[in-house]
Amino acid sequence: MELKIDFTDKEITPWGGMVLLKNMLDRIKFAQVIESCNDLPSGGSNRSYSTRVIIESFIVNVWCGATRFLHTEIGRHDYPLARIFNWGRHPAQDTYKRFFKRFDWGINTRVFSYFYQWFFRNLRMDEATLDIDSSIFTRYGKQEGSRKGYNPKKPGRASHHPLLAFVADVNMVANFWLRRGDSYTTNNFTGFLEETLSNLAGIKVGLIRLDSGFYDKNILEYLEKKPMNYIIAVRFYSPIKQLLRSKQNWIRLSEGVEVATTEYQSPVWNKPRKLILVRQDIKVRPGATGKQLRLKFEENDVAYYRHYRYSAYVTNMTLPAAEVWRLYRHRAEAENRIKELDYDFGLNAFNLNEFFATEAALNFVMVAYNLMNLFRRFIMTEKVQKRLSSIRYNTFAIGAYLTRDGRYMILKLALKLKRREWFTGIWNYSRQFEYPFIFSNA
Repeated sequence: MELKIDFTDKEITPWGGMVLLKNMLDRIKFAQVIESCNDLPSGGSNRSYSTRVIIESFIVNVWCGATRFLHTEIGRHDYPLARIFNWGRHPAQDTYKRFFKRFDWGINTRVFSYFYQWFFRNLRMDEATLDIDSSIFTRYGKQEGSRKGYNPKKPGRASHHPLLAFVADVNMVANFWLRRGDSYTTNNFTGFLEETLSNLAGIKVGLIRLDSGFYDKNILEYLEKKPMNYIIAVRFYSPIKQLLRSKQNWIRLSEGVEVATTEYQSPVWNKPRKLILVRQDIKVRPGATGKQLRLKFEENDVAYYRHYRYSAYVTNMTLPAAEVWRLYRHRAEAENRIKELDYDFGLNAFNLNEFFATEAALNFVMVAYNLMNLFRRFIMTEKVQKRLSSIRYNTFAIGAYLTRDGRYMILKLALKLKRREWFTGIWNYSRQFEYPFIFSNA
């Protein structure tokens, strides 16, 4: 059969499922949260759009798949989506850029402390595990703050080197700082952590987990003065390698996994600290994490030590070695969160020439990420929490159009009969879920 084309004047949106997120935003009164933030910039050439419309539409664009400013132009012609969210009109990409360019260091600090504190004030939990990590955003233009620094994927290329803090229990972002590309991992760590603790709005941090980039004498002493439980991956300096080589009393946990506990005092430390050592047999566990030792051993030793990958952790916790290792292994989720932010939320792509404008845009990406986490954890309530890319095409990408019946606006959704009951269930729950959210650590 020959195929022909024709056109319709009916306004159709491919994002009918976004109405579920509109229900959630209404239930948590997100519009009022934006309007109550007195530090948000306003006025100028954007006075035809309210601050609420600019922020809310930017977040919705991210949910719909925009990973750079140009992509927001697609939503500009989606009139039903604008009507669902009561925007009137959808802003153009230049509107977002002008808005973010009004942010400076002081505004960023006040505005995003406000939003992070609001998130965690309404998430009823007593204690949390905090993961702090850094990332590398390669830059190809001449953005402020982009410098040549450590960049393993693109050596010699300018980059930014941000810090991120995650609450592991709920996979939510607690803080984000953009930093120059030549910043060392530990640069201003204490200031970042203090601001993060303030953002948690009274939630106690029961454990902080850091990778080897934060293995630093000053950080150890700072955490012990707080005091705060910590597990930090150890850098493999020569004394650590010698310690691993000389260790004899390994305890077998499972096939191919052995652990040990010891005390170690670095030449720059003022006291010894507890180390947890782990080695995994590569033949039994070929995908094991860790590092192989690179020392000039005796000939018989070389073959023996190359069979293993080693890890080491410094901690002030009194737990057994196996439990400390188990706790630290869950930190890998922080790296998965950064990957999701990069691939699904455009974390590495929403950038402007101005440093603090870029930081502001990326912090609103974090707001979009946290709101999405609330949706999938407390609204979708599925055992396996899907990534945004999966939810987007399974739940949000539903063709729809609007009609009117008296004083009611009706959204007509193009869903197969067998999926309608499922969608109706989420629709009903998205309008009456319990709020503030209650999270149990039990």
